[in-house]
Amino acid sequence: MSGQAAIVGVGCTKVGEHWELSVLELAVEASLKALDDAGSPPVSAIYVGNAASEVLNEQGNLAVLLADELGLRGVKAVEVRAGDASGALALHQACLEMAAGSRGPVLAVGVEKLTDVMIQEVERVQMLFEDARATFHSGITIPGLCALLTRLYTQRYGASYEDLVLFAVNDHRNAANNKYAQYPFPIAVEAVLNSPLVADPVRLFDTAGVGDGAAAVLLVRAEEARRFSDAPVRVLASEAVAGEACFSSREDLLSMSSLRKAATRALKRAGMVIKDVDFFELHNTTSVVGVLALEELGLAERGEGWRLAREGQIAIGADWPVNTMGGLKGRGHPWGATGLYQAVEATWQLRGEAGKNQVEGAEVGLTHNMCGLDSLSCVHILARWEVRT
Repeated sequence: MSGQAAIVGVGCTKVGEHWELSVLELAVEASLKALDDAGSPPVSAIYVGNAASEVLNEQGNLAVLLADELGLRGVKAVEVRAGDASGALALHQACLEMAAGSRGPVLAVGVEKLTDVMIQEVERVQMLFEDARATFHSGITIPGLCALLTRLYTQRYGASYEDLVLFAVNDHRNAANNKYAQYPFPIAVEAVLNSPLVADPVRLFDTAGVGDGAAAVLLVRAEEARRFSDAPVRVLASEAVAGEACFSSREDLLSMSSLRKAATRALKRAGMVIKDVDFFELHNTTSVVGVLALEELGLAERGEGWRLAREGQIAIGADWPVNTMGGLKGRGHPWGATGLYQAVEATWQLRGEAGKNQVEGAEVGLTHNMCGLDSLSCVHILARWEVRT
């Protein structure tokens, strides 16, 4: 999909522990904000990304429930499940709806409620985002796999764990100015290194937190965008690519082929190269995953991605601003909502509404959301309305 859709409304909840709200109520809050942002136009379809409500919240059929709660009976309502890539895949499907000639605005929503159950249950479900034969049935968790990646990366390329966790420090620095972030405060390298061990060598403050949240965007056909917003944001490209579902079967464990292919296709559709992108919202389950993403995108050579954080090049105001509103580590990672949070945050940047975290002169942003450890990657390229390709 290329160029047919525009974002005219966005909304989200704060990521955190929402004991007082159900998974449906979270989705309603974000949806109403997005609709209000665009003047509350009639909606023709809803796509809802969610990873685990049937298991963790004893509630399925969220898209239909949300449509009913919003008073949108008679619209198309589709639930999208792709682990923690569910949100971005819902956005991708909404973009395809636009490209197919949707008769009206389309709402893409991501929602997850993770704090109502014990963390052991959350980890059990998260294992299923990869091939269960290699994770769930062997007992290795996603943080455990990230620990293997961290050890392999540091041994192969000579970087230290301290070098890697500068990625988490960058996320927290940016989250400190985001009122919707789960962890809106800065942290020091020493705090990360002294935090409890999760899976050697990965520490607690280097892992994406568990939280509740919802985010939504309203899409319209590009030629109609000015009817709904004074500052619409173009969706220049939307790509989703599946890769190896079994982590251990990959030819190179430090390769994220789905991300590489999705980004390559997205840039080609947008008529751009990576250096045309002004900021990046990346899926960093732990710091090493963010570093690998930088390398797969071509911002650094293999084994050199950590240097971008060490040299301050991923900070706001530097060459390649990354996770400008806190990313998975600072803003939080409510699985099925994460990809839509990225789209909301990128829209803020492109509309000049990011406050203290504004990337000056930002015209093009790239978002990356994935399932597990790159078994599926979704990449979107968004741009200011004035940018044409």
